[in-house]
Amino acid sequence: MDLYSGHINKLIDELANLPGIGAKSAQRLAFHLINMPKEKVNRLAKTIMDAKENVRYCSECFTLTDKEMCPICSNDRRDHSTIMVVENSRDLAAYEKTGKYEGVYHVLHGAISPMLGIGPGDIKLKELIQRLEGDVDEVIIATNSSLEGETTAMYIGKLIKPTGIRVTRIASGVPVGGDLEYIDEVTLLRALEGRTEL
Repeated sequence: MDLYSGHINKLIDELANLPGIGAKSAQRLAFHLINMPKEKVNRLAKTIMDAKENVRYCSECFTLTDKEMCPICSNDRRDHSTIMVVENSRDLAAYEKTGKYEGVYHVLHGAISPMLGIGPGDIKLKELIQRLEGDVDEVIIATNSSLEGETTAMYIGKLIKPTGIRVTRIASGVPVGGDLEYIDEVTLLRALEGRTEL
């Protein structure tokens, strides 16, 4: 039995499709949106559409940005000879919150997972290897401690080792099976500082 009219149910259903939003949260958000002044709803809708139309991948590291290059890659004060490889932009943001890492990043947009049919060609590995043709001294592999993250780290390590570039892996201050975006800054910083050679 439907409790609400079609438009309200439709809004609740759409909001419930967002990650991390359950049925109760979707209902609360729907009622909040309906009770907002029309100009605020229009501004929110316009902001969402603007982001959808203008946000793209950085031409260098493949994080999300609305310019050709993201603020990190275009910053001359960053150490461009050190590249930290992460699975997604949320992981990049987690490391940036520590305020201690001064290198640049490379966002893979996934991890190798044979079970899910995701191979090396399905993530941004080819682009990483192309970046290594520049002046790179170290690649820090900061993939998650999941089976897929570990598989990806080992694969990248084997690819890069023959080039003579130093390859390190973040230390295991990050719990096995944990996603970097949910881990506190102190743990992330310890993992970065305790990285080891692969």
